[in-house]
Amino acid sequence: MPSTILDSAVFRDIFTTPAMRGVWSDENRVQKYLDFEAALARAQGKLGIIPTNAAAEIVRHCSADKIDMAKLKEATEKIGYPVLPVVQQLVKMCKGTLGEWSHWGATTQDITDTATILQIREALDIVEKEIAGIGDALAKLAKKYRDTPMAGRSNLQQAVPITFGYKMATLLGAFERHKQRLKELRPRVLVGEFGGAAGTLSSLGKDGLKCQAELMKQLKLGQPDISWHTVRDRIAEVGCFLGLVTSTCGKIAFDVKLLMQTEVEEVYEPFHQGRGSSSTMPQKRNPISSVYITAQTAMVKQLVAALLEAMVEDHERATGPWEIEWIALPEIFMLSAGALAQTRFVLEGLQVNEKKMRANLDITNGLIMSEAVMMGLGAAMGRNRAHDVVYDICREVVKTGRPLVDLLAEDKEISKHASRKQLEKMVNPANYLGVAGEMVDRVLKMRKK
Repeated sequence: MPSTILDSAVFRDIFTTPAMRGVWSDENRVQKYLDFEAALARAQGKLGIIPTNAAAEIVRHCSADKIDMAKLKEATEKIGYPVLPVVQQLVKMCKGTLGEWSHWGATTQDITDTATILQIREALDIVEKEIAGIGDALAKLAKKYRDTPMAGRSNLQQAVPITFGYKMATLLGAFERHKQRLKELRPRVLVGEFGGAAGTLSSLGKDGLKCQAELMKQLKLGQPDISWHTVRDRIAEVGCFLGLVTSTCGKIAFDVKLLMQTEVEEVYEPFHQGRGSSSTMPQKRNPISSVYITAQTAMVKQLVAALLEAMVEDHERATGPWEIEWIALPEIFMLSAGALAQTRFVLEGLQVNEKKMRANLDITNGLIMSEAVMMGLGAAMGRNRAHDVVYDICREVVKTGRPLVDLLAEDKEISKHASRKQLEKMVNPANYLGVAGEMVDRVLKMRKK
């Protein structure tokens, strides 16, 4: 009976995705154990470490659908780990005593860790596709709204004008960096484990490293320079990477929620009938995906902290911290997949209200342009003097509600240096966008490279 958000029949495809749930399923985990056993048998048969007929017989039975999951559950509860019960079933399936050559020279953690790396490889392929989709959506928005003025905000207050394309391009830049991080971490993370009892491959003698090399070749994984049973930076790194990626998703969700406020209304999440409705307030159109993303990303960060805790392990084989990874890592990947999918959905269907963006630039009666005026007058009046004069006029705008341009034009000192026409140009948001457009172009150009 499902009892958590990630396996709930109601919520599971909101908080994660079927594809990612499949990667971390019991069936796929057991198959990865058997993939290891099959690859080990092939490697050792090729090198003459075990009989070739034993290797062939072992490989023939390395399919998860042949494993009795009920017996595996019962044996795991007795033994404490699932690998030995899987191997025991494998041995019994093989003819005669040929199965006794399975798992030759390996230890439980070798299989568990390498299986986890194989799952991570599958999971990162899913993550990569979602990152690419988000990047495409952000690039489309950045290009389309390159020159669409809106209020830039600092401490939740209007600061100076920016463009919506610029806002999207800043996020696109982050996802391009995430793509680069993923490319860089794969060779470090996708490395198998095969060290035996304490990591020294002592049970295989002089054949240890040759066997290890052939095993990793079979699995298409990197060969470790030295065993890493209790040195867990590879697992922690991939967790931290997902913490970075989902935190960017969280930033997007936060901004969308703020921009959807009734008083702002500059963007909206994608809409279909009934989405975001309230049970008691018919007028409501609540953010939905952004709310889920907020919860998902918060939990990922907490679980990443648990992975970092799991790095502190004792001696050559750990007493507990290792098991933290069993709990945290699948949930990190599943919640990350959910956050990425929700973020992609929001961005691909984002509704942008250009008119409201422009109207919101006027709600301060021109105060958002005070820096532009100060800089425009600074050359003639001196920056400090221009600041003080414009500051006093801004206070008057707040007090009276009159437009900034009117009070500027009425000021005798300012009128000596700027005409009404010049002042109107200074307070036009479209004239104070800096190099926002060029920055958008640069991000888009770098992305193509």
